[in-house]
Amino acid sequence: MTMDQLWLGIGFLGQALFSARFLIQWIASERQRKSVVPRPFWYFSIGGGMTLLAYAIYRLDPVFILGQAAGLVVYSRNLYFILRNPEPPLPLPG
Repeated sequence: MTMDQLWLGIGFLGQALFSARFLIQWIASERQRKSVVPRPFWYFSIGGGMTLLAYAIYRLDPVFILGQAAGLVVYSRNLYFILRNPEPPLPLPG
């Protein structure tokens, strides 16, 4: 396996993590019958964003680097707010 192939795999992994966050958000919203953004959405955003940023740095793509770095600031800030002000647990049905 060449270094380019390894980094291509890392890029695809980052994209998969980043895309999975939408699936998580969709499932959570469907279950609650309203639009919600669950905490794992932000963890997948950070994981995917960091992996894609590493790939962008390897590729030396300034547009991709700037986009991913800016996104990481937003994702981290949202997770900070969530962890700083946790919501009370939802009551169990029944």
